[in-house]
Amino acid sequence: MTTLPALAPARVARLWPGERVVILGGGSSLTPEDVDACRGKAHVIAIKEAVQLAPWAEVLYAADAKWWRFYHGVTDFAGLKYAIEQDVDQVRTQWEDWGITVLRATGTEGLELDASGLRTGYNSGYQAVNLAYHLAGAATVILLGFDMWTGPSGQQNWFGAHPLHTKSPYPIFLHAFRTLAGPARAAGLRIINASRFTVLASFPRLSLEEALTC
Repeated sequence: MTTLPALAPARVARLWPGERVVILGGGSSLTPEDVDACRGKAHVIAIKEAVQLAPWAEVLYAADAKWWRFYHGVTDFAGLKYAIEQDVDQVRTQWEDWGITVLRATGTEGLELDASGLRTGYNSGYQAVNLAYHLAGAATVILLGFDMWTGPSGQQNWFGAHPLHTKSPYPIFLHAFRTLAGPARAAGLRIINASRFTVLASFPRLSLEEALTC
């Protein structure tokens, strides 16, 4: 297998300066009702399958090349699409044809301030928070479906099992989020966890209704 060089990095434009952003994760607590409640009240970034509940979202984010291939680039999505660079056997023209903007991976922890890159945090949700900072700057970011645990019936995701998903290393994810809290505050990024059920304790907790009005 040939490892192709990384795509030339692009930069994220600050499209929503100071405005509220909701990020939809994949946790089992995510509900269609909560997703619908966000419409028109905040900018919305959908992570992976969350776009099925919010096809009207402005941004779709997924780190994994295999996910984009499985869904054929989600070519019917009308908003912006982002991914992170990785060494994969993937032709450049396919990313371009699918309209996906590929950003640099600049480390695992903290907050990347350069709009051409993201810190990985070992998961797409973490990367989406960094992306929200590039899009909105000093703003409020609301997390939904960031459960960071396996639900009472053993489920990890609101949509059930998926052939591409493996067991998530939640302790690693939680450690990474702890490294984000300080740099986010320093950058003026307010992160609120409004997930219905969550063990992610690095950010203040509010109900969705409170978070959308504060």
